[in-house]
Amino acid sequence: MLDILVMGEMLVEVMRTKEDAQLYEPDLFKGPFPSGAPAICIDAAARLGCKTALIGGVGKDDFGKCLLDRLKKDGVDCSHIIESEEKATGVAFVTYFGDGSRKFIYHMGNTPAVEAKAPKSGEFTDVKFMHIMGCSLMANKEFAQEILKTMRMLAKAGTKISFDPNIRKELFTDSSIHKVIKEVMDNTSIFLPGVEELLMTSGQATIEDAVKKCFESPRMEILILKNGSKGSTIYTRDGIKKVGVYKVKQLDATGAGDCFDGAFLAGLVQGKEIEEAAKMGAAAGALNAAAFGPMEGDITPDTVRNMIENN
Repeated sequence: MLDILVMGEMLVEVMRTKEDAQLYEPDLFKGPFPSGAPAICIDAAARLGCKTALIGGVGKDDFGKCLLDRLKKDGVDCSHIIESEEKATGVAFVTYFGDGSRKFIYHMGNTPAVEAKAPKSGEFTDVKFMHIMGCSLMANKEFAQEILKTMRMLAKAGTKISFDPNIRKELFTDSSIHKVIKEVMDNTSIFLPGVEELLMTSGQATIEDAVKKCFESPRMEILILKNGSKGSTIYTRDGIKKVGVYKVKQLDATGAGDCFDGAFLAGLVQGKEIEEAAKMGAAAGALNAAAFGPMEGDITPDTVRNMIENN
């Protein structure tokens, strides 16, 4: 049995060392750090004790080693990650601005990050959750179709699908993504959007209408609206609950939402109530934001529990 499976891009991230340094200007970078939203999410879940696997691709190079070494150390099953002899590992360059915004340049389109294929029938026979990231669907048309194939196969076998739209405007280059996202939404049981993503994916003008639209799908069970420093709101068919944030000295917001996803799913896997699982997500996100690097937060069962109990 596998608790959580993610299929998506794997990247190393190279970041500016200070705010407001434009990517077109000469300045210093720091890295590489293992990254890619799917990798960040699954690594957080693995560190919290879940049986996890990632389907993706890297080059057989030092950047690929950076990713694989970290994931394997944290307990992620990497047996379905391809290692290309011909192509280099994907890279994202990131800069931060004083207003909290970020800008990315992705070197991903012709890399192994978007070349993994759907598993063969029977390779994954008992999976509790498959988590899908919108950025993975936007990265490459063919890769999106492979993710959809995997989703269809697992959903048919009883796996629950969770989805974080995780929209990256730098990747949103083709309107055909709307059809892909609609199919994912039709299969989604757990939806983890931000406010803008909720409105965009639902096609509605208000949060209330957007939530109502999402729950028109018979498979939808949980919608957690993530709203940064304002915390999150849990919507189910039984009602609404608010979950606050855990305040830390923020060093790097990159990956906080992905860690939220991984820790929330870990909570569900471990039989936690939805609100308690959401607190785990918020704690993991805060711990990650307190460290520089997209998946460098001190996320363990003890640190997450202590964050919740002491705040």
